[in-house]
Amino acid sequence: MAVNTKNAYGKITISDTAIACATVHITRDCYGVIDLTTNKFISKPCLAKNNRCRGVKIVTLENRIFIELFVVLKYGVSIKSVTENLKNAVKYGIEKFTGMIVDSVNINIVGVRV
Repeated sequence: MAVNTKNAYGKITISDTAIACATVHITRDCYGVIDLTTNKFISKPCLAKNNRCRGVKIVTLENRIFIELFVVLKYGVSIKSVTENLKNAVKYGIEKFTGMIVDSVNINIVGVRV
């Protein structure tokens, strides 16, 4: 799916892949986040076709965006403060990027790395 909007310039369509890639960039800039990973514990590297957007699941319904992240955090950071900061950063960044409403940002902590 994709999100669609109309304005004075015409019809704008933003794909889920574009939203996922923007979410990856925003997430990697947040302090305490080491990496994004798949939602499964896999010892081999992910060989997915779209490896650059792994760890992000985007669901769009009408003009609402639901985001689910699978992250690995840095050891020793406050999980609560990192996840709150990450939620706020992703919500603000994607709403500014798309002009749509981000309904929820769910963060799944897959692991902690030293």
